[in-house]
Formats: sequence, structure tokens, C-alpha cells
Amino acid sequence: MGKLLALTLLGASLAFLGERLLAFRERINASREVEPVELQNCHLVEGLEYGSEDIDILPNGLAFISSGLKYPGMPDLAPDKPGKIFLMNLNEENPKAQALKISDGFDKESFNPHGISTFIDKDHAVYLYVVNHPHMKSTVEIFKFEEQQHSLIYLKTIKHKLLESVNDLVVLGPEQFYATRDRYFSNFFLSFLGMVLDLRWTYVLFYSPREVKVVAKGFNSANGITVSLDKKYIYIADVTAKNIHIMKRRNNWDLTQVKVIQMDTLVDNLSVDPETGDILAGCHPNAMKLINYNPEDPPGSEVLRIQNVLSDKPRVSTIYANNGSVLQGTSVASVYRGKILIGTVFHKTLYCVL
Repeated sequence: MGKLLALTLLGASLAFLGERLLAFRERINASREVEPVELQNCHLVEGLEYGSEDIDILPNGLAFISSGLKYPGMPDLAPDKPGKIFLMNLNEENPKAQALKISDGFDKESFNPHGISTFIDKDHAVYLYVVNHPHMKSTVEIFKFEEQQHSLIYLKTIKHKLLESVNDLVVLGPEQFYATRDRYFSNFFLSFLGMVLDLRWTYVLFYSPREVKVVAKGFNSANGITVSLDKKYIYIADVTAKNIHIMKRRNNWDLTQVKVIQMDTLVDNLSVDPETGDILAGCHPNAMKLINYNPEDPPGSEVLRIQNVLSDKPRVSTIYANNGSVLQGTSVASVYRGKILIGTVFHKTLYCVL
């Protein structure tokens, strides 16, 4: 009787897991085909061959790019090469990508950069904050950018139990930032199982030297994060739930949800157009191809623009879409004065003049 009951429970559990797996495949657009939307005046950026997972552009047109991410379950075209931070000057007629030198005192060989965010202080000094995954752990690194030396001066590594398995961050003040926790780097199997079962167990946290706390919960897989031009709202992508959360920032750094914008694609990193305030989203139109990578049938790329974010009916339009023949696994897009950089998790980078 006991064995029969155990077999019955096992069968029911497997049937339930199978049903959830099928639902998960449907949710992440396993079989979606991409309708191409191409841009003119584009070329692939030389030297950025192994990913450009996140991009942050300063008001003066200097673009920081994180490259070489080693990510659980994702393709890796350069497994023996450490990650790097690249710089492009978008004011140049033909901008080139150059890897920034990193000062001594930092473990460059285990550098595994993920989400990035810049901060400019009152003296106009530029600081770069980088989510790093050395040895598949999670830290936040702080660098000072030295433009004349074309280098990053290593300042500090931040560790905290709430910063385990962080994905992206947005800096609002000196050592004050919001970050998304996605659980991938704490336990990839449990993270994947959580996505399959549609568990809402990832969150957004706030960090400062004085206080570290969870400020928003209930995400299936919290991913990209950025801030509105007026600094009043925080935008958060929930990649496998296919939506963007608009959160109001309180004086105590807590976040209150204003609305959720539902999408038809998996939203990765977010940026804000500095001229219009629109959200730009790097998206995965058929993410199962990203998980089960086949270079003969590669994952597509998609970039969306979300206008009138706070209105009752935000307008979503496609800026760029490709079936993987040019760009695979888009993770981010960022604009500056009529120019756009489109980055990927592990593949190449596209630069276009709009």
C-alpha cells in the first residue's frame, strides 16, 4: 500500500512538473518566429565579439560596456577569457571599442561583469559600479574612471548576504543603489525550477553603507533595473513574467508599485532615452533558443521602445528585430543623440545611426 501511494504521488508530481514545463516553454516564447525590423546605417562593433550584456552612456557620450559574462545555462563563446569593460566615445564619427585598463589590487582573471551603472559626483568625477560574479559568486565592484589614462581605478568590493546572486543595479548616490536579485548564481537548478513553477521569489533591494533592505518582492525573475529622468520612479524588468514594473521611489528608499506594463516578449535590461524619457528594452523574442543554443538555429534579438510610461496606455513599438542572422540574444539597447548601441548576452554588438 505504501509503495502504491508513493508511486501515485511520484506520478502526480511528474505530471504536474511536465504540465508546468510545457507552460514555461509557452511563456518564454519557445517557438516564436521573429518578424525582422532592420535599421539603416548599422555595423557590428569590432572587438566586441563575446557579449555586451549591459551598456551605460554618460551625458557626454562616453559609453561603458560590460563584456564576457559567464552565466549559468547560457552560451559562452570565450570560456577562457576573463570579462572586460569597454569604452566607446559616441561623439566620434566612427567610434571604436577599447578595453579599459584596471588598476592593481583587483583580481582581473576572475572578472565576470554583469549589470553596470555610473554615478557622477558633485566634482564631476565618474564612478562605475559593476555587478561581478567571480568564481560564480556575487559582489559589487566600485571603480573610478580616469579618462586621461583610459583606465578604471579599483576602489572597493561590496559584499552582503542580500547581494547574493545579483543581476543588475542602478546607482542614485555615493554607495547608494538599487539592485535586482535573480538567484541564478546562488543555485541555477533551483532558479530554473522556480521559473518553471512560476514562483515569485526574487526581489529588489536597496543598499547603502548604513542600511541594506528588500524594497520590492514578488518577481518571477527580477532582471534589468533603471531610473526615470526625474529620479522619482524605478523601472524593473521581470524577464520570465514578460513585464516591466513601474515603482515610485519614497524618501526612505522604499518602492511602491504604480503599474505593470505587460509585454509579449522576455524583457532583459532597461535604459532610458535621455531626451524623451522613454524606456528602451533589450528583449529575447524566443528565449528557449538561448537556453538550448544551436548556432544553426540561433536566438533572435529584439529592441522595444515604451513611450508615455505613466499613462493609462503606454505605447510599445519595435525599434529593431532580427532572427539571429546578425545579432543573437539581445540584452540591452541605449541611445545618445540619434545613435544606438545594441548589446547581447554572449554575442556581438550593433552600432547604428538613427
